[in-house]
Amino acid sequence: MRRDRVRASLSWVALAAFALCGASACSHVSEGIHPAALENQASNLKEKETPADRARPFVQLGQKYLEIGKLELAQENLLKALKYDPKSIDAHTLLATLYDRVGDRTQALQHYREAALLAPKAGAENNNYGMYLCKLGQYAEARKYFDVAFADGFYTAKASAYTNAGTCELLGQGSLDRAETDFRSALALDPNDAQALYQLASVLYRKNDFFKARAFVQRYDALGQASPDALLLARDIETRLGHADAARDYAQRLRDQFPDSEQARALQSKPSS
Repeated sequence: MRRDRVRASLSWVALAAFALCGASACSHVSEGIHPAALENQASNLKEKETPADRARPFVQLGQKYLEIGKLELAQENLLKALKYDPKSIDAHTLLATLYDRVGDRTQALQHYREAALLAPKAGAENNNYGMYLCKLGQYAEARKYFDVAFADGFYTAKASAYTNAGTCELLGQGSLDRAETDFRSALALDPNDAQALYQLASVLYRKNDFFKARAFVQRYDALGQASPDALLLARDIETRLGHADAARDYAQRLRDQFPDSEQARALQSKPSS
């Protein structure tokens, strides 16, 4: 999943340092003699420190542990972050990712929802929540949050939101026309969105628009990201167009590159080209 604050690639930042001087230790000295400069400096730092400042080192440490797979330590630090700042969107999002990874869907849903509630107009958080709702089969509800993501003019990964929405539409047995619109919107923003290219080719194939389907599956293939699904789809498109040689070429590529795939085995049950 890509996002603006904490991206799906989990690119982690370095740890922040803790202040070493506590309030009780630095606030005063005996005999009524006060080192004014040092006292005022410490006082100003504490006054300026926000809940987000106090939570940040734990969020960053939690990110790092999540990246290297130390999930218990990641959880510990992210929960500490929320104690300091219950409104930390990054902490909620990372915890949602963690809980999803360990199969705790209830907790994952809770934290994705909380992040979206804390940023009700933000594209990243609403896209994430929409994706998770779709994963849980709540397709109509997911669409509401994708629509919010589309409306965020500052969201730089909007193409992914359109691709996710279109994919969710297909998973929910929804409108092919609506899914096509979503994928075309994604490609208008990112012409090399591989998932959108493949899914749009698939939608057009299902709509019996084989020439257009062929164009998009060829664009997908040109990206050099061959997959069993795409090769089988390309083979089927060429078959429906009556291009026997091209269909055989795609079938052979599928057998050669992915010999153990379900798609390669599926060729045995399909009529020969």
